[in-house]
Amino acid sequence: MSAVDLDEFATLIERPDAGVRHDAAQRRDRTAAPATALGKLADLGDWLASVQGQVPVRPLQRPRLVLFAGDHGIAERGVSAGPAGGAVHLVRRVLEGAAPVSVLARAYGAGVRVVDVAVDCDPAELPADVTRHRVRRSSGAIDTGAALTSQEAEAAFLAGAAVADEEADSGTDLVLLGDLSVGGTTVAGVLIAALCGVDASVVTGRGSGIDDLTWMRKCAAIRDALRRARPVLGEPLELLAAVGGADVAAMTGFLLRAAVRKLPVVLDGVVASACALVAQRVAFRAPDWWMAAHVSGEPGQVKALDRLSMEALADHGVRLGEGAGALLALPLLRAAAALAAELPVAPAAEPAVEDAPQDAGAAGSPVEPPAEPGTESVAESPVELPAEDAPRDAGAGAREASSD
Repeated sequence: MSAVDLDEFATLIERPDAGVRHDAAQRRDRTAAPATALGKLADLGDWLASVQGQVPVRPLQRPRLVLFAGDHGIAERGVSAGPAGGAVHLVRRVLEGAAPVSVLARAYGAGVRVVDVAVDCDPAELPADVTRHRVRRSSGAIDTGAALTSQEAEAAFLAGAAVADEEADSGTDLVLLGDLSVGGTTVAGVLIAALCGVDASVVTGRGSGIDDLTWMRKCAAIRDALRRARPVLGEPLELLAAVGGADVAAMTGFLLRAAVRKLPVVLDGVVASACALVAQRVAFRAPDWWMAAHVSGEPGQVKALDRLSMEALADHGVRLGEGAGALLALPLLRAAAALAAELPVAPAAEPAVEDAPQDAGAAGSPVEPPAEPGTESVAESPVELPAEDAPRDAGAGAREASSD
């Protein structure tokens, strides 16, 4: 019997508070910067308010880059520019602070965490806090066999969920989600093609900068793996076991558990997008807790984001992977949070008060003071003229003229 009840995630995950988002938009409308002037910053501010559940927005104090690391057996087929089993070198560069993402994280004040779930090396070669969630050494070659056993897929999924709990409990207020892998974009291509119902050639990208011959090998590997994916499309964990990998299964578990814990996540590239697509099959409300950081250049990502009804925040032309795109979205999110929280709000206009009806004295000339006793004024009345002096009306004059 499975140790993972996926139906529970569909029940537990709620949408971010739409009422709070509405309140955030109304608050912004009372500031000096209307939504039409702020563009995406307005939308991001409203999203942050809804996922935080409050207005005004809290500034982002503890963002963290979480990188799930693993090797993939499919890399042995020559589908990547990197060497098979080379994820350990990527991990070491990040831990040493020498990777591009390490530089960006320092510049933007973001923490970095690496989670080894399937790196092809002896666990003793890496720090214990990096390897304590490891499931196995590398994942299987998905063109000819399963990536994981069913038990390993469940273990990886639960490991990712545990990491989400750890991040939420530690006070992380925004997760930037990425991967450190060799062969990961090939696995992502298989998952996206299977879930979107498209051909391998539609989702095969250049990944780590491969040439044409390598691209053809990669496309063939995705096509072969698709034959094994289609029979298990209705079972997300079985799909991850057949054509996923330990890092991919862990990221899927992480995304779902983060949505349960109401922890917002920024997706980096095509691997994170593929995991989000699998997670959406489990809980359709979960994508409301995620944001796509950038256009990674992988055609599969375009398909995945379209299916998720997401639009990437930016297209920098950055193809680094490793969470770089997610980190580049952090300044934009911080700017949106600052504007949503700190722009002064004009006081609400007070409702107009109708004037009470006034008497004739109030509306007309000043009221005369009361007269002293004995000097009462006599009320003015028309003065009667003697009859012979009284003016005649025009009709009378006319009649006299006619009688002459």
